[in-house]
Amino acid sequence: MNKIFLIGAGDHGAVIKEILDENLSNIVCFIDADFSVSECLGIKVIHEESEIVNCDEVAFVISIGSNQIRKEIVNQKPRAYINAIHPSSVVSKSVAVGFGNAFMAGVCINARTKISNHCIVNTNATVDHDCVLEDFVHVSPGAQLGGNVYVGEGTHIGIGASIIPGIKIGRWSVVGAGAVVVNDVPDGVTVVGVPARILKK
Repeated sequence: MNKIFLIGAGDHGAVIKEILDENLSNIVCFIDADFSVSECLGIKVIHEESEIVNCDEVAFVISIGSNQIRKEIVNQKPRAYINAIHPSSVVSKSVAVGFGNAFMAGVCINARTKISNHCIVNTNATVDHDCVLEDFVHVSPGAQLGGNVYVGEGTHIGIGASIIPGIKIGRWSVVGAGAVVVNDVPDGVTVVGVPARILKK
């Protein structure tokens, strides 16, 4: 069994830790640059990756909610990443899932969807058939994606947002909480409201 290290000992890290507990994973410790943090949910926190010694079959999960920070960590150096998938999540057998992803409790991901790498599909979010989530996407709690929705790299879908089928959302954009997206969204913008409109670039 892999010895698992969680990168990030904040609030998001606590959720990931409990998902891995549900899967009876072998968590060794957290890694966090904040020297004021010494433990998270009873698990030791170390502050430098160089402190990992005498460990074979090591794997990592980035337990940080920020899409940009997850990307920065991935770009630091190669690591072996695993997925953290809550047992209560429902993931179709035809879904293609990359690595480093986190699916929280109550998630539903339907047929032929593609989830790339280091994405978060948060509590009770639904991703319907034939969607595509590129790397570092975060779908927040309660958000709903209709069928055939494309979400570009690094985009954050806010809590309770709804996206109608067939929509394309660009890279590194933000869909505000509760927004209803009925038109395509370009790269690098924030959209809010019902229906969603561009608030800022």
